This record gives sequence, structure tokens and C-alpha cells, in this order.
Amino acid sequence: MVDYHSAAQPCPYPAAGPGAGPDGDYMAQEDDWDRDLLLDPAWEKQQRKTFTAWCNSHLRKAGTQIENIDEDFRDGLKLMLLLEVISGERLPKPERGKMRVHKINNVNKALDFIASKGVKLVSIGAEEIVDGNAKMTLGMIWTIILRFAIQDISVEETSAKEGLLLWCQRKTAPYKNVNVQNFHISWKDGLAFNALIHRHRPELIEYDKLRKDDPVTNLNNAFEVAEKYLDIPKMLDAEDIVGTLRPDEKAIMTYVSCFYHAFSGAQKAETAANRICKVLAVNQENEHLMEDYEKLASDLLEWIRRTIPWLEDRSPQKTIQEMQQKLEDFRDYRRVHKPPKVQEKCQLEINFNTLQTKLRLSNRPAFMPSEGRMVADINNGWQHLEQAEKGYEEWLLNEIRRLERLDHLAEKFRQKASIHEAWTEGKEAMLKQKDYESATLSDIKALIRKHEAFESDLAAHQDRVEQIAAIAQELNELDYYDSPSVNARCQKICDQWDVLGSLTHSRREALEKTEKQLETIDELHLEYAKRAAPFNNWMESAMEDLQDMFIVHTIEEIEGLIAAHDQFKSTLPDADKEREAILGIQREAQRIADFNSIKLGGNNPYTSVTPQIINSKWERVQQLVPKRDHALLDEQSKQQSNEHLRRQFASQANIVGPWIQTKMEEIGRISIEMNGTLEDQLNHLKQYEQSIVDYKPNIDLLEQQHQLIQEALIFDNKHTNYTMEHIRVGWEQLLTTIARTINEVENQILTRDAKGISQEQMQEFRASFNHFDKDHGGALGPEEFKACLISLGYDVENDRQGDAEFNRIMSLVDPNGSGSVTFQAFIDFMSRETTDTDTADQVIASFKVLAGDKNYITAEELRRELPPEQAEYCIARMAPYRGPDAAPGALDYKSFSTALYGESDL
Repeated sequence: MVDYHSAAQPCPYPAAGPGAGPDGDYMAQEDDWDRDLLLDPAWEKQQRKTFTAWCNSHLRKAGTQIENIDEDFRDGLKLMLLLEVISGERLPKPERGKMRVHKINNVNKALDFIASKGVKLVSIGAEEIVDGNAKMTLGMIWTIILRFAIQDISVEETSAKEGLLLWCQRKTAPYKNVNVQNFHISWKDGLAFNALIHRHRPELIEYDKLRKDDPVTNLNNAFEVAEKYLDIPKMLDAEDIVGTLRPDEKAIMTYVSCFYHAFSGAQKAETAANRICKVLAVNQENEHLMEDYEKLASDLLEWIRRTIPWLEDRSPQKTIQEMQQKLEDFRDYRRVHKPPKVQEKCQLEINFNTLQTKLRLSNRPAFMPSEGRMVADINNGWQHLEQAEKGYEEWLLNEIRRLERLDHLAEKFRQKASIHEAWTEGKEAMLKQKDYESATLSDIKALIRKHEAFESDLAAHQDRVEQIAAIAQELNELDYYDSPSVNARCQKICDQWDVLGSLTHSRREALEKTEKQLETIDELHLEYAKRAAPFNNWMESAMEDLQDMFIVHTIEEIEGLIAAHDQFKSTLPDADKEREAILGIQREAQRIADFNSIKLGGNNPYTSVTPQIINSKWERVQQLVPKRDHALLDEQSKQQSNEHLRRQFASQANIVGPWIQTKMEEIGRISIEMNGTLEDQLNHLKQYEQSIVDYKPNIDLLEQQHQLIQEALIFDNKHTNYTMEHIRVGWEQLLTTIARTINEVENQILTRDAKGISQEQMQEFRASFNHFDKDHGGALGPEEFKACLISLGYDVENDRQGDAEFNRIMSLVDPNGSGSVTFQAFIDFMSRETTDTDTADQVIASFKVLAGDKNYITAEELRRELPPEQAEYCIARMAPYRGPDAAPGALDYKSFSTALYGESDL
């Protein structure tokens, strides 16, 4: 294009080629054009106004206009610009000089271009135009109008003037008082103009209210409506037409041709708009599905991200109650929080598959979710969640067992420590006494014997001290929360034990110094003391054992404790005999003293264990035995109840587990066989799904039984290999598998309906796919898929050309390079091979129609041609057009259309 204005645009009317003939046949219409008539002032005035308006209607696209048709074309610049705009072609670069020779050269370039289009210019030279010859200038413009606005009009094998006249006659035929026979007096009353507008845009004209006897009003009404609503500039004056006996034919033809071009493109624009609306509607729906997927995936991943740290938290608690609360929270997570997320995960996969199917059916590129939100990412996160969940439950149960063990050990430590502390009470003071300094010989000997008895007692308590230290050490190793106080108490006992040992040794040395002075010793008291002390220790140990706490988890363990207790009871008669023998020694000593009139100085000097203490402790043992019996029997009853719960759960689990496994295998067979029509298969699968859902009460019953087992703190079950976790995972996999299978059939129905595939073709595709799916896994490997293609007639043999074709097909059916081809991808490929869909080129062509053959489109044109929602959708997403012919506000519809289908479609 010449560079007088950078915003020039191509003409909406297509330029004719040289087919008009070397002689310019259409110029035969000039036979009835008497150039001398141009000198008629009335006609000349009409032509000047009409031709000037026609030229400006095109020049305004380049941002300029003319005021005087004689003067403004003299330098040839605007003439060349006009030809570039209406033809859409570039002319040679104009000369910028202001001399006459420069102007003549520019006009000659314009006339040469007109002649190159097959137009024979008669008596029109560049000098006449440069000199401002009105007759020649108007003749030249009329020639341009004929060539570029009227020549290509064709109606029923008639063209140019005859075609335009025939078009006017047909469009105005139904209207009264309108009879178009020519392009002069038939238009004087204005009704023909109004009829043309009403025929195409009835909402703009109230035709029934027009009067034939008011031509000026009729004409002005048509001119104003055309200028306001049809973008046809006012080229005629009503008063000139009415005031002239015979209006200028060329002016009328020029103006009427604008109506023809305005209305002839309406149907093309509507068709193009419908195509674009259809494409945009599909794209908008897909974008909504993508947004829904992104949101649902983000929410699910966020929930997994929040939940995993909670499940991975292994912070131990101090008490069983706190850990049991953690276990209860974990049960709530299993029952309340996780099941909806399982459904969301399943629905997310279904939505993703449906979206990909719709994208393939609409010839769009596959949807790639945001980074980290792929279905594989969600599955990885879910797997991590379930691994953390399994580890968390095992940790909870182990921690509860540990705390039970700690509580048992801590109670045992307190009991033994209390007994020992009670025994050591006063021992230091006793060992520090100086009573032997003023004692008699018999007293000294008694003190020596008493000290020997104490040493025996002290040695007997050594095991208890060691047990106390061992329990404290075990509590430290098991990380008991109150270890500091346990260690402090244990250290105090050990320190005190060392002091007692030291004091005992010191007292023995003091007594041995006076041993030679001691002769009399009461053997009976000594024997009593020696036998009473061990027996007393045995009773204390027996009482300690009878009060000892116990924890069992099986019926065998409690039966073992009962057997041990029965064994203990069998020793009681011998113990009673020992008690009677010890008491007999005391009675014998008292009898001898009484017989010999010996006055004993109070209690037995060798021991503090009196017969009253022995009898009291024996009575205590006798009382503790039946209590122990009751405690063991109660625990036996509890373990029997637990065994019943185990058997009850195992009985149900051994039914439900195999049922789930059987259903999974049946679904696998159904997905491979797929007998009957797709609708029959879908109905069968949905009925099958309903039968699975109806089985849910059995799962709920198993959950209730599992709840009772956990509340009873039962941690193992030898009667079944199925755990509740196995059942839950199997049930969730069963629901997900049947839902995914139903979704695959629904997608096949979508593919079949969208692609027009018959049921026989679908069955043939299924039979071919199943034949090569040797492992019945629902997917073909590369070699299996190649064999399937060869069986269908594709040339993919092992040569260079065949390998290239096979690689091309694999890029379509396996875009992610997974190494396998699903049945859905196989169906999509086969349907794509046999059907046709919208392409990016078709959408680009449609936009070009709306844009009037321009390489860009404006927001105003989009809002005029498309519904509001689709227009705003395009405006928001189209990039600015950067071409050399860009106008203000120009939008690039080509790159927009390319983006709709992806680069691979172009």
C-alpha cells in the first residue's frame, strides 16, 4: 500500500480478476452513457454527491476523505489510496513531488492499475484528471464503481447492472406500490429504498405507515435509517431526486449497490457467528470443568497435606487416658472425615476422565492440570496418607501397650518400695543403740542372737532391693513420664540400704567385743527367730503376690495365672504346718520358762516377729486368697467375652473379605467381555453397582463389631487373616473400580454419539482390542497395539516408513509416553480416523467473514456479530493485532483460534 496513511484497510468487496475479458464486457453498459449528459447540472450535482460519498465510505477506512472530487484526486495520491483500499492490493510507491509531472505519473499509476483489472478506459487520460476535468473525473470514478462494486453482482446467471436490477425486483416484489424496472424513475417515491431495508431489517422500518404521495419523507427516512443502522453513508438528496424529472441512473445504481453488499453478507456473518458461538460454548464449558478440577484437586491435596503431619505425629502422651483419646480421634477420622474424601478422590478421577473425553471429542488438546495437581500426584499423596495412617494406628496400639506396661511397673515399684520402706522404718535407730553397754551377759548374748537374726532378715530383703532397682531401671528405659520421682525414691532406698549395711557391720563388731561375756542363750527363742523371719518374709511375699496387678490379652494367659494360683494354694497346708511349728517353739519356750519359774523380759529378744504378727499376716493371706480367686475369675470371664468378640468378627470378616475379592474379579471379567450394546452394558454395570451398594450394611455390621473389639482393647485375632483395614481398603477399591468402569462405558457412549460410530463398529473395535489384550489388563503394550493396527489394515510394518507412521499414531494414543494404550484411547483414535470435526482453519475462516476479509477484527465488530457473552469472552482473550495494516483497537483472531485447538492442529 502507498504510505500516505498507515491505517488503510482492505475493501469488503472481493476484486474481480481478469475474467471480465480483455475488452471489459461489462463496459458495454457504457453504450447508454452519453457523456454529454454530465453537463446537465442536476445530474452532475447528483453524481458529484453520490460519488464523493461512495469514495469517502472507503477512504475513511484509511483515516482520510475528500471534499471536492475534481480537486482532491488531481495529485493522484488519494486516487491511489482509494484503489488500494477497495482492491486490498498494493500499488507502486507514489511520487511525492508537487510538480505537474509528478501528479501525472501518480494518476497514470492509478489508471494502469485499473487497466490491469481488465477495464478499458475510453478517452480518459492522466492530463484531464490532473487538470481537474469534471466530466473525465466523474467518468473515471464511475468506471471504478462499475469494476469494484457492481461487476461482481450475480443473480441467476445475470451480472452487473442486470443482476443488481433482478436482485432489487425480487426483494421488493411483495411490497405494494413498488415496481422496480430501472435505476431512475422507479426510485423517485422512496418506497423501493424502504422496501429493501424492511425486507432485510423489518424492525427498522414501519413500512405500512409510508405514503406514496410523500416521496421526500420516504426518501429521507430510508437515507437516515441506512446511515444510522446499516453503515451506508447518505449519498443522495431527497429534494434533488424528487425535483429531477429523471434521477441520475449512475447515482442510484451506486447507492443501491451499497444495499446489496450490506445485505448479501448478513447470512455469511450469521453462519460464521453460529460456528464461533458453538466453538466458544464448548471451550467455555471445558474451562469450567478445568476450573472445577483444579479447585477440587487443590482442596483434596490441601486436606491430605494437613492430615499427613497429624498422622505422622508420634508425640507420646503421659497417660493411657490421653492415648485412648488419640485413638478415639483416629476412629473419628476413619468414620467421619476420611469417607467423604474417598468419594471426592473417586469423583475427581471421574471428572478428569470425562473432561479428557470431551476435549478429545471436540478436537481440543488434552487437559494438563497445574503442576502438582495431576491425578498421579493425588494418588501419590493418597498413598502417602494411607501409609502414614497405617503406621499411626500401629504406633497408637504399641504406645497404649507401653503405657499399660509402665503403669503396671510403676504400681509394682510403689508397692515394693512401700513394703521396703515400712520394713526399714526404725532400723537405723535400732542399729545405733548402745544397749549392750549396760546389759547383762544373757542380755548381751540375746543381743548377739538378735543381731544375727537381723542380719538374716537384712539378707532376705536384698532381693527386694534389687527388684526395686531393676524396676526403676526398666521404667527409665521405657521412658516413664514420672521417672525423676521414681529415681529419687529408688536412690533414697539404695542409700538407706548402704547405711543399714554399714550400721549392721558396726554393731556386729561392737557385740563381738563383748561376746565372751555372754554364756546363756535361749535356743528356743533363737530357733523361733530364725524360723519366724523366713516364714514372715514368705507371708509378706505371698501377700505382695496376691495383691500384684496382672495384665493378660488371651484366654491362655489367664488360664496360666489361674494354674499358678492353684499351685500356690496347694502349698498352704504345708505353710500352715510351718506356722504351727514356729508357734509351737514359742509355746515351748514359754512352757520351759514357766516350768523353771523363769521371768522372761517381754517379747522374744531375737526377733520382732511375734506370734500375733504371724497370725495376723496369716489371716491376711487367708483373706487375700479368695479375693485373688475372684479377680482371676473376673478376668477369665472378660477374656472369654473377648474371645467371643474375636470369633464374631472373624466369622463376618471371613464372609465379607472373599465376597469383595470375588466382586473385584467379576468386575474385571465384565470390563473385558462387555456383551451387548453400550447402553445394555451401562445398565448392567449400574445394576451391578447397586448390588454392591446394597451390600454396605454388611460392612457397617463389621465396623460395629470392630468397634467393640477396639473398645475391649483386643489387638490380635488368630481366627481370621482379614483386618478391618483390609476390608476398608478392599471396599473402597471395589467402589472406585465399578465407578471407573461405568465412567469408561459412559465415555465410550459419548465418543460413539459424538463421532457417529455404529454399535457394530464399537463391537468390532472391542473385539479387536480384546483379541490382542492377552493379559486382560485393559491396555495394550506397543507391540500388541502394533499387531492390532496391522490386523486393521494399517501399514506399520518394521521399516523406516512403517516405524514413522507407528510413532505418529503412538503420539496420538499415548501422549504422555506411559507405554500402554487404553481402550478409550484406542476408540478415540479409530473414531478420529473415520469422522470429521471442527478445525482451527474453519474457525479462522469464520472470523475472517465477520471481519470483512481483514486480517484482524475489532471489539465493535465482535459485539455486533456475536451474542454478548461470547463477544466479551473473545475480547478478553484476543491479543492485540501487530500487523502492518493494524488499526486502533485491532484484535488478532488467528492466534486466538490457534490457541483453541493447540499448535498440533495447525
